[in-house]
Amino acid sequence: MPGSTRPSKAAPQPLAPGVPAVEAAPVAEPTKPREPLPPKPDQAAPRPSTPTGAPVDAPVEAMGQQGAFLTTAQGARLTDTDHSLKAGPRGPVLLQDHHLREKITHFDHERIPERVVHARGAAAHGVFTANGAAAKICCASLFENGKETPVFVRFSTVLGSRGSADTVRDTRGFATKFYTDEGVFDLVGNNIPVFFIQDGIKFPDIIHAAKPHPDREIPQAQSAHDTFWDFVTLHTEATAHTLWNMSDRGIPRSYRMMEGFGVHTFRLINAKGKAVLVKFHWKPKLGVHSLLWEEAQITAGVDPDMHRRDLADAIESGAFPQWDLGVQVFPDNEEQTFEGIDLLDPTKLVPEELAPVQVIGTMTLNANPSNYFAQTEQVAFHPGHLVRGIDHTDDPLLQGRLFSYLDTQISRLGGPNFAQLPINRPHVGTNDMFRDGMHQTAVHSGVAPYRPNSLDGGCPFLAGNKDAALIEYPEAVAGRKVREAPESFDDHFSSARMFYASLTPVEQAHVAKAYTFELGKCYEKAIKQRAVTVLRQIDEQLAQTVAAGLGLPLPGKAGKKIKVAVSPALSQIGGRWPSDGRIIGIFADSGTDLADLSATLVTIAGQSMTPLVIAPHGGELEQGKQQVVVSRTLDTARSVEFDALMIASTVGDPRLALLVQEAHRHLKGIAYTPAGADAVRAAGITDGSAGVEAADSVATAFDALSALLPEHRVWARAAEYGD
Repeated sequence: MPGSTRPSKAAPQPLAPGVPAVEAAPVAEPTKPREPLPPKPDQAAPRPSTPTGAPVDAPVEAMGQQGAFLTTAQGARLTDTDHSLKAGPRGPVLLQDHHLREKITHFDHERIPERVVHARGAAAHGVFTANGAAAKICCASLFENGKETPVFVRFSTVLGSRGSADTVRDTRGFATKFYTDEGVFDLVGNNIPVFFIQDGIKFPDIIHAAKPHPDREIPQAQSAHDTFWDFVTLHTEATAHTLWNMSDRGIPRSYRMMEGFGVHTFRLINAKGKAVLVKFHWKPKLGVHSLLWEEAQITAGVDPDMHRRDLADAIESGAFPQWDLGVQVFPDNEEQTFEGIDLLDPTKLVPEELAPVQVIGTMTLNANPSNYFAQTEQVAFHPGHLVRGIDHTDDPLLQGRLFSYLDTQISRLGGPNFAQLPINRPHVGTNDMFRDGMHQTAVHSGVAPYRPNSLDGGCPFLAGNKDAALIEYPEAVAGRKVREAPESFDDHFSSARMFYASLTPVEQAHVAKAYTFELGKCYEKAIKQRAVTVLRQIDEQLAQTVAAGLGLPLPGKAGKKIKVAVSPALSQIGGRWPSDGRIIGIFADSGTDLADLSATLVTIAGQSMTPLVIAPHGGELEQGKQQVVVSRTLDTARSVEFDALMIASTVGDPRLALLVQEAHRHLKGIAYTPAGADAVRAAGITDGSAGVEAADSVATAFDALSALLPEHRVWARAAEYGD
């Protein structure tokens, strides 16, 4: 049982993650010259390599600043960087001050254009380990049994700017760069398996509709406004994706607990040239979990960086996030359909009950970036970055993305040489014959960047399939030039009906509340009425609930009730998941048994969870020779940060009551010692409330919480709040 393996003598209390440097800062400014501090143990940089992909025998620190003294960009040491060069102490600044001009000019140009979409992101380094299950359907080397491939993963929101909040209701990006020994493979997906549109030509329309209104530049990072709902209610192919966004999937608990989807159908080709169609899935080991709507709203104010902080802290704590990569496999038939579902329609999903997800490997994220701009901001993904054995299909949204991404990278990163940025460099040599251009950092040799040539000895040569060349599958193409879509694309509601019908009653209630809130923020009554009409195509009760919340009559007659298959895999509730990386808040004061508390902190950390001590004040709690470091105070602690709460003391402070009330309302597990009983009662929590456990010590309180954590929340308590 958790808590029963406490050592007889407590080990040192584990530090909370987030310490900014590898050494503690002194009070006085250091004056003795020294080399730069190394990165923290949890941080990594891109593999040192030349601009053309050759590995360099140097430590990752070689990618950063060098030397103990401040210098100009040309390496000249400086004696002063606080004062401009002037004609006397009160005289004018001299134009000859090169250091001033260089320093200010570089500062003026530090920012690059942010991404039009997916501007706010967080990323991490890791490794993908294949299990060999895909080897029979794909000849890419990264899927060979036991093969380890370095990866860099960027998670993001879609709509908001770089300065927006992490926890807004939005689609999340899930982009993975595989540095394979055959070149870079980018799997650029989302946390939702369906998309708003069926054709890439409409991408500017959906983004223009979802972005802030162009006259006021509000609202930021949200879809609760007229232009978004005007578009999606007129363009009903967006219905399934909109429904997913209105579900709990639109507000993930963390990136570590978020599913990922390739969205499109891809083609895999094996060593014999045989092809199958697949959809890619990332399955988080911790399960798929979400925030409650109130939690998301609170967090956007008190901790807008919650998701990036959660990812970085988990990695620093050693609770490395993991995902299984899986594929749904379909025959590559002429119709490119499966069980009546058009595989080229990105607004449709295939239920896992019809096509099970076959796990082909596991990804572990084990290092944080050492520099956000150099890595997270400058990484450039592209669905056209493929390796042999992986090819596109004729999905018209995917085809549009193949143009858009390359064009965007050239604009955002200042030219065509973005692949030479360290985070984007392949881990294999390149010989592409591309030359010159902005930010060219390679020093190419030879005189013949063309082929055929004889002046450079004929190099570079073309590869045959035996040399692991990129494969374009020889798919037959025929047809008239038309601006049309196939008839199967006219079905805009079946995927939405199936998704909604597959949710539990609690999740369905959350969907209704989300629609009511979002549409309630719209001004135009016609848009609200149109939205309710669309909802009748999904579920009559859903439409009635939302209409009542908006104060609108249900227009027209109810449609014919359509029976749909249910896919239990689409619900987030009902399973039990590992507790790795969970955050346990413990309220204590100097009257708490600190020996018991210290030992329990070690136990929690030993089970790959993070304990955070909350106290009435910062610093340390002291009891004789026993000391416990305080991680949060009642000024800085809110329920949204914790997966469970332990109360080991009572103080007459309304902020403690608020903390307990929020944890209870947000369905978090709560355990309390006798010293914390009054705090629980002061919060108005009645005896017998689900998931509120009394314990006789801090250690046994953790035992009680450990039994609740695998279900993520105390869902049985939802009924106490009308869900």
